[in-house]
Amino acid sequence: MNATGSGARQPAAAAGEPRSARRQFAATMLTLEAFVAFFGALVAYGLRLAPSGLIWAVGGAVTVVCLLLAGTLRGRGAYLAGSVLQLMVLAGAVAAATRDAAGVMFLVTWAVFVALWIVALRLGGRIDRERRERADAESAEPRSTGRDAG
Repeated sequence: MNATGSGARQPAAAAGEPRSARRQFAATMLTLEAFVAFFGALVAYGLRLAPSGLIWAVGGAVTVVCLLLAGTLRGRGAYLAGSVLQLMVLAGAVAAATRDAAGVMFLVTWAVFVALWIVALRLGGRIDRERRERADAESAEPRSTGRDAG
């Protein structure tokens, strides 16, 4: 039970723990990718690059999956699913790049997002690790009472 008497878990920030930088970075990337997927689908539809149903099915699926994953980044499985999504979308962008110049722009855009995804996972993980090390070091130090011992 928590301090309010209910059995519900409180968010980490409410409990005094900092939020995971890795989770924040990855969720931000997935949310931005959802916007790019949606607007990319609009561009593909406007340029008539493929049948409308296919454009909206793929663009909508990528948008929804990105948003769902951004909201469910809790364990390693969600990060793995996010990485698989990155590879799938990048493969689709490579296939689109073989068709026309607009596909090349999709490839460049998604290649940048894949690079940013990797950076988000690595840098966020490093920040979280350094935060834990700092918290461990601070908890191991004797606390000063603010008074001189003499």
